[in-house]
Amino acid sequence: MAKVKTAYVCTDCGADFMRWQGQCTACGAWNTISEVRLGSTTTKSNRSSGYAGATVAKVIPLDQVDLQAVPRFSSGFAEFDRVLGGGIVPGSAILIGGHPGAGKSTLLLQMVCGLASGGGVLYVTGEESLQQVAMRAQRLNLPTANVKMLAETNIETICHLAEQEKPRIMIIDSIQVMQLADIQSAPGSVSQVRESAAYLTRFAKQNNIAIILVGHVTKDGSLAGPKVLEHCIDCSVMLDGDSDNRYRTLRGHKNRFGAINELGVFAMTEQGMKEVKNPSAIFLTRGKEDQSGSIVMVLWEGTRPLLVEIQGLVDHSPLNNPRRVTLGMEQNRISMLLAVMHRHAGIQMADQDVFVNVVGGVKVNETSADLATLLALVSSFRDKPLPNDLVVFGEVGLAGEIRPVPSGQERLREAAKHGFKRAIVPFANKPKDGIPGMEVIAVTKLSEALEAI
Repeated sequence: MAKVKTAYVCTDCGADFMRWQGQCTACGAWNTISEVRLGSTTTKSNRSSGYAGATVAKVIPLDQVDLQAVPRFSSGFAEFDRVLGGGIVPGSAILIGGHPGAGKSTLLLQMVCGLASGGGVLYVTGEESLQQVAMRAQRLNLPTANVKMLAETNIETICHLAEQEKPRIMIIDSIQVMQLADIQSAPGSVSQVRESAAYLTRFAKQNNIAIILVGHVTKDGSLAGPKVLEHCIDCSVMLDGDSDNRYRTLRGHKNRFGAINELGVFAMTEQGMKEVKNPSAIFLTRGKEDQSGSIVMVLWEGTRPLLVEIQGLVDHSPLNNPRRVTLGMEQNRISMLLAVMHRHAGIQMADQDVFVNVVGGVKVNETSADLATLLALVSSFRDKPLPNDLVVFGEVGLAGEIRPVPSGQERLREAAKHGFKRAIVPFANKPKDGIPGMEVIAVTKLSEALEAI
């Protein structure tokens, strides 16, 4: 009987261990090490090692590498192309994740149906039957001519048929149900997901076929499976959106062919996913009357500015420990900003409940929202409405200073384009020639910004 090799792998970082242990010494996570069957010692595998797809090991000088340009091709969605860095690169492996119902399969089905007119598309479904996919395409009124489908979960069979069809793009829905015959563990396990992704990545680079892998997410929102899954692919994007919100955001987390943290916005409609050409407009659905605790800030998402409304609510707390609730921002940063405001502006909210909400479900990952957050909280605390034509951005330091943020002039131009007349910005971001039709107030300290409102 053939001997089966086993290993113990951390599902968070991919580190290997000789035996099981409670904590991973590489990343420090607890209870993430699981047993992995590596397959039989008598099984002969013809797969090459690594992810780069090279079949013959050869050393060549760097200046002799062929640099002829590989032309990208469009996915049919300008927002998707933006997140990918300008389009799909032939031979790339792209991983798209998201919660159930976010619209991953719908978006990809629309994409392949649009690209099918030029030929060379293959949609591999491992979770749904061909009839279910056809019913969705009919419901969305998609053109199904020249769309080639395959219901299969065996990686070797999929790649063998793909070599015969020679598509330019192939969809794998999803990577968690795919399996290799010589791996004895069940589909979805660490070893199956890791080896299947590595096999498909090599196949994509050897045959110059773009492959898009659909990945599941865990309950905390991270991609399911081993961390090495994200290491071996070229691009990793996440499709986010609440079930009660028709808008979906596609954000890049890793991209070897473009900028990361790019943001694409889609709307889920009866006809499927529709692109939102002007995302700032959907996040600025404000009332005509001035309201306290509401202000507009300018974020920088990837390569473009995005205007988003932030709301703050300050109310007296009957509790000994007042609540600090945030939606769309990091809670620890709110606590830090409140301490800075108390120390350098003399405004104390230690006995107040503080609630912060970023309208539209946008996740704020940069520090340019600091100043806008504090002004919104002060406006609610004083019950003093802020003007509807005011826009604010800037980073607040621990000493109460207002620090500059990147791409300040581009942010101001975007705000002026949407009709904003006033802006409070860091002194270093004030444009020398000004912005036509906009009064720019430059501040260096938090106290100056509070006086300006």
